[in-house]
Amino acid sequence: MSRWRSILAIAARLRLVMISASAVSTATTSSLLRLPSLPLRFCICLPRSGCGRRPIAAFVALAMAGSSSSAESHRHTNRLASEHSPYLLQHAHNPVDWYPWGEEAFEKARKRNIPIFLSIGYSTCHCKSKDESFANAHSPKMNLVPDDSKWLYILGVGTWCHVMEVESFENEEIAKMLNDWFVSIKVDREERPDVDKVYMTYVSALYGGGGWPLSAFLSPNLKPLMGGTYFPPDDKYGRPGFKTILRKVKEAWETKREMLEKSGTIAIEQLSEALSSTANSSKISDELARVSLKRCSRQLASSYDPKFGGFGTAPKFPRPVEVYILLYESRKLMEEGRQSDANKNVEMVCHTLQCMARGGIHDHIGGGFHRYSVDEHWHVPHFEKMLYDHGQLANAYLDTFSITKDTYYSSVAHDILDYLRRDMIGDAGEIYSAEDADSAEYHGATTKKEGSFYIWTSQEIEEILGEHANLFKDHYYIKPSGNCDLSPMSDPHDEFKGKNVLTERKDAPSRASKWDKSIDEYNKILEECRKKLYDARSKRPRPHLDDKVIVSWNGLAISSFARASKVLKAEPKETQFYFPVMGCDPNEYLEVAEKAIFMSLVDELFLDKQGGGYYNTPGEDPSILLRVKEDHDGAEPSGNSVSAINLIRLSSMVAGARSDNYKRTSEHLLAVFEKRLKDQSIAIPLMCCAAHMLSVPSRKQVVLVGDKSSSEFANMVIAVFASYDPNRTVHSTLHFHHFFCQYSLFVLVMLEVAKGDMFTGNYYKALSPFPSKEHKTEVIQIDPNNSEEMEFWEHYNPNIAEMAKGTPKDEPVVAHVCQNFACSPPVTSADGLRILLAKTAPVASTA
Repeated sequence: MSRWRSILAIAARLRLVMISASAVSTATTSSLLRLPSLPLRFCICLPRSGCGRRPIAAFVALAMAGSSSSAESHRHTNRLASEHSPYLLQHAHNPVDWYPWGEEAFEKARKRNIPIFLSIGYSTCHCKSKDESFANAHSPKMNLVPDDSKWLYILGVGTWCHVMEVESFENEEIAKMLNDWFVSIKVDREERPDVDKVYMTYVSALYGGGGWPLSAFLSPNLKPLMGGTYFPPDDKYGRPGFKTILRKVKEAWETKREMLEKSGTIAIEQLSEALSSTANSSKISDELARVSLKRCSRQLASSYDPKFGGFGTAPKFPRPVEVYILLYESRKLMEEGRQSDANKNVEMVCHTLQCMARGGIHDHIGGGFHRYSVDEHWHVPHFEKMLYDHGQLANAYLDTFSITKDTYYSSVAHDILDYLRRDMIGDAGEIYSAEDADSAEYHGATTKKEGSFYIWTSQEIEEILGEHANLFKDHYYIKPSGNCDLSPMSDPHDEFKGKNVLTERKDAPSRASKWDKSIDEYNKILEECRKKLYDARSKRPRPHLDDKVIVSWNGLAISSFARASKVLKAEPKETQFYFPVMGCDPNEYLEVAEKAIFMSLVDELFLDKQGGGYYNTPGEDPSILLRVKEDHDGAEPSGNSVSAINLIRLSSMVAGARSDNYKRTSEHLLAVFEKRLKDQSIAIPLMCCAAHMLSVPSRKQVVLVGDKSSSEFANMVIAVFASYDPNRTVHSTLHFHHFFCQYSLFVLVMLEVAKGDMFTGNYYKALSPFPSKEHKTEVIQIDPNNSEEMEFWEHYNPNIAEMAKGTPKDEPVVAHVCQNFACSPPVTSADGLRILLAKTAPVASTA
């Protein structure tokens, strides 16, 4: 406990609060013993510039919301008015007597001896139409709860947070029932993912699905009694409404309390037992590592949509880990001489990324990507924008550019990062979490509709664009009747009738030919049109900005900004950029990354030193009833997958006992998930890559020695990034002395020379001395005239220091390239370095 207090003291000095964050899988489960694997992220949230400091407490994410206006007159104000979370503040003036999660609420429930009503959601949780026919048609599958609770139902995956607020939490009658019979607690799942994890796991495991809003009833000692997701206020469609649910829960608590509490206790015990993952051996076999990689990529290939790109059927979600494993395997296949198989992987990736960028899931006017597409065409999206998607997608496009050299992909990477720079970054460099799907159709409107900010009528296009309207309408498939007609799933209930979601059905060169224009002239016309529409759109009411700062998501974005600052220097100088791409100097991206730098403590809080792997919480908070080791690589990579890769890289940072310890920890971690690697590799593609990295004994080292401020040195660095290498680790030595000072895994996101070459990006990507034998490329940058750097290498890896000392002094920079511990003659030009590095680099064409 004293160590934990020390860590909190450090966090307090740094104005950091450590939390563990998780996103919950909604995979169907049929029993408590077959629970979904749920992704983990380690997360710190930073106070926004100007925010007052809040008391340090474990697992509290500081939500970067603006203060609610005290001057505004409200009929009701509850305790949430003093919170920081944008989601909680949205409920601060409900008539419901809401409490935030904490001891005050628990004590009240114990004192009054009444159950707790727990409602969990998030700020950008989508609000659908309240039209009854729409709700009836779109309500997810209903499952009746067995035995004595047949009146209780759970809706499947749904995001009706705001609907339930308007229908129930602003309803005076329902508020009175909640205030009289329950202690009501409201939780932002992004602020308290540890709380969300417990009760979403319970709901998903018991009832076969889950979603948000999550509605759960708890005993005063926080054991779950029953739960669901969205409840309509009144009985309808043959289902009980929220009022009926509240009456039934009150009745059950008064008449069957003992039974309810016992079942809740048993449920938590069974969940805890089912989710306790412990390694049965110290490491997995090399054969399993190879097989899991192959099996995962083959399963992905079998679900590939060759017509519209992506994997699986609608709705289609971007899942960048799928791109990563296919590109990772393509590199391995190329090294084995299997050019055709390698190109197949790259072609699937290229076609998918192109279809996404041309589709309506891509914001063609303002840049960036929406959350997912409701149809197979990537056309009509769910319009919210999430930071974790953008951080990963930018890296996917950067990787594909590195392989293909096609500036189409680098341009999309620019598009994503320029959107983040323009719309999602705070004054102190913090990167915000999300933008909502819904917004008002016009200033002064009392209701919001999905996509209002992003969609257009044909008439609007004509009035704004004038002479170029027809060309623009042809390019983006804009029609007077609306264009959401490509699939029956695009707009089944005519929500967007007469509206258009911009999508490119054919590429610009083919359209330019049709309009008898050169491709450059055609692109400039489109650029001019997009600028006009951007200006017109800027006058509309904007979607709500969730300015909460989740550092694991910031880590993903930091990685992409840092990598872009180097990878994009390989773009041809004559590359043309068109709005909304700004075409900035790549060094500006590095400045963004440096401003958003953060630090994270991992082993001290989360590592299971006996059983292996990382938990999603430190286990110190008695109100969190489950401690889980997550592995699912979904919309976000799991913390255990990221940690496995980081440990493998950390093992190459140092020689001797430290290196051996990191390697053993990574082996032990992978052994925890041996069954998943065998049976469900498709669920953990990033972990498959980690296992493969550890199993293949091949090494390449690139040591750049010289004056880092020289143009010759900068050109050498550009040459390093000119090719795709999923195992590349790049580092310089500034500030590294503190790396090993106090904690066994004190991970820094350091950004001098495009740190974070792995796209997962949550943690620093390590140094690279020679002793380790894992399959990776280490890129070491050292200035022999810098005494601090030389002292570092002499202490941690004398081989590197000796190489630097022995390098000829008459050249501004010298590159040493070593493969499997045999070094080629040094080279002194960027072109010479490119030739050496290209010998094992895969070459692939775009789809």
